[in-house]
Amino acid sequence: MTKDLIIVESPAKVKTIKKFLGDKYMVHASVGHVRDLPSKTLGVDENNDFTPEYLVIEGKEKVVGELRGAAAKAGVIYLAPDPDREGEAIAWHVAELIRDKAKGEIQRIEFNEITAKAVREALDHPRPLNKNLFEAQQARRVLDRLVGYKLSPLLWKNVKRGISAGRVQSVALRLIVEKEKARYAFVPEEYWPFHATLGAKAPPEFRTELVKIDGKKARIGNEKAALSLEKRLAGQPFAVENLEIKEREKTPPPPFITSTLQQSANQRLGYTAKRTMTIAQRLYEGLDLGGDQGVTALITYMRTDSVRVSEEARKAAKNFIVETWGADYYPSKPRYFQSKAGAQDAHEAIRPVEAGLTPEAVKTRMNAEQYQVYRLIWERFMASQMAAARVEDTIVLAGCTGTSWRARGERMLFPGFTAVSPQKKDDDVTSLPALAQGQDLKLVRLEKAQKFTLPPARYSEAGLVKELEEKGIGRPSTYASIISTLLDRDYARLEDKQLVPTDLGSVVVERLTGHFSRIMDVGFTALMESALDRVADGEQNWARLLADFSAEFNPELAQASKAMNSVKTGLLAGLPCPECGKDLLIKFGKAGPFLACSGYPDCRCTSNFTRDGQGQVKIEEGRKEEKPQIMGVCPECGKELILKKARTGSRFISCSGYPSCKHAESFSTGVPCPKCPDGRMAEKSSRRGKIFYSCSRYPACDYATWDYPVPGPCPSCAFPILTRKMSKTGPLLACPNKPCKYKQALEE
Repeated sequence: MTKDLIIVESPAKVKTIKKFLGDKYMVHASVGHVRDLPSKTLGVDENNDFTPEYLVIEGKEKVVGELRGAAAKAGVIYLAPDPDREGEAIAWHVAELIRDKAKGEIQRIEFNEITAKAVREALDHPRPLNKNLFEAQQARRVLDRLVGYKLSPLLWKNVKRGISAGRVQSVALRLIVEKEKARYAFVPEEYWPFHATLGAKAPPEFRTELVKIDGKKARIGNEKAALSLEKRLAGQPFAVENLEIKEREKTPPPPFITSTLQQSANQRLGYTAKRTMTIAQRLYEGLDLGGDQGVTALITYMRTDSVRVSEEARKAAKNFIVETWGADYYPSKPRYFQSKAGAQDAHEAIRPVEAGLTPEAVKTRMNAEQYQVYRLIWERFMASQMAAARVEDTIVLAGCTGTSWRARGERMLFPGFTAVSPQKKDDDVTSLPALAQGQDLKLVRLEKAQKFTLPPARYSEAGLVKELEEKGIGRPSTYASIISTLLDRDYARLEDKQLVPTDLGSVVVERLTGHFSRIMDVGFTALMESALDRVADGEQNWARLLADFSAEFNPELAQASKAMNSVKTGLLAGLPCPECGKDLLIKFGKAGPFLACSGYPDCRCTSNFTRDGQGQVKIEEGRKEEKPQIMGVCPECGKELILKKARTGSRFISCSGYPSCKHAESFSTGVPCPKCPDGRMAEKSSRRGKIFYSCSRYPACDYATWDYPVPGPCPSCAFPILTRKMSKTGPLLACPNKPCKYKQALEE
């Protein structure tokens, strides 16, 4: 009997779906995209309505062959990649590759959660492929290719070889750079806050803040004014001037959408947007919960900007809330939240698939980070369906010789949604004693401090995601990749969990903004997102959109090719060379930016550098180029061998006579290779800069390890070497022989 075929995106989904469909269907995975534009050419025919040239992605030939083979044996073929534009594009490309083999119909199905009910309902209601959704994704892909492919060579020519530009990432980088410029331009102002700790007849003592002086907002700008006020208050009585007690409600936030999940995970767990989405993807596709449950999907689709919740999920939440906390914890009317303008309402908010599947119930079947993210999602969803919390606010104003001092207290009357999702206590909330109007108060302690206003805060990952969302830049599915790209390309770095632009990133923004005002404009980028939405809705022709864009972009590109100034010779650093007095230049090397003397080659002074709070370059003391470490004598020319570092990070030994003598050799650890008698373990680095250790006789011997080798043998299995590695508990020696589990803790 011929079986129908379901093609999903990931192998993890295959396991989850097979669990409840059994052997009635064939289920295969495309393992993501199967076709894309070529990697080494533009791949877009601009003179023929921007027709793209699609090729099977390198390495996907076997997957495509398996899909074609399955299609040839199948009845109806159901394409079930993720329910968004990217998923529609994957489905479209798969259909193009298997169409000639298919005997039955090719249908598209989609589900917001991977449950038996959702999948079977999708199979009962298939639809044709949506050409508009596919063309919206195609328009974005071609648009990004046109920008990246044409702008990147300009940057190679004028800034640094190998870097790139992107239509959306460059605008996001501009936001980070402009925030840094605002910090550089910021002038701090002095101020002196005053606090008074007061006591009543009964404890506790409470801390108040000075808010008014003689009826005006308290502003104390220097030490003289602070000392004058302190003298005025000395020995003067305090009393309760005003007491305000009122009850208010705290309503729960809506369930997560992509951006708010990324923000919350960044703020509460310290996770990057990319890490959060990777974890959420696993929760969506399913984890093995053991027993009768087996592989089970835990959350709904995690790329969404809608806060809508299905009625079925709402009822399940109500039942759980009433059974767990009682009827008072469910609101008198179900909660409905309003999605922001322009949100795609095709999917629900991010929520648990089963309300009753609590984080604690599945904790032992998850790793720590999966548990943390699932708990965030579960608690946020349950809280969103619960009754409001009721609190009693008390605001007290104390007076003393024309000054007013404020304190705020809060008493929980009914916890409501905070029973499942406790809220962070406001910094200005304090515990108050019983107070009455006009009551005398005792000054326990008076505090003053000199402070200065702070510059605008840099973006955290959470803050940038929020800004991108508010300004309409990118879409939920792109936020994580935007930030990841900026970090990977060294346009920005994370410093104390804040995004700081590098000098390279700042130069790229400066060059692009000066010549491509439209592409680098936040408003224009948001308009392009709206235009892509119109393509998805069938209201805009995708080729016409690209033609209109190119009509503006191509003339700008031609002009920039002539007018953009190169910084390859270096940017003036604003400092004299400490060795010869000539101007120092900022240069962009393979290992990052550095200072070099403009008098090169007569003066070879180089140094690392930092920037102060105003963005001024400062030579990094003690980091001038050190004298090279001598490693022996060159066997070819007799000159000294010196230790150097490759651009990817590993060390190697090179002749000091380079380029006349090109002798070079790997940096050896001296540890014998455990696989061959003649080799020694040498330090190497991957193309991405990760250090590893491999046999010096490669490719004759292919033994390699990521961890630093140490002479053995292993006391457990007698393997010839051990490795030194770092674990959560500290450094340890471990056996690299996989069947052996030997480990020994080391002192720091």
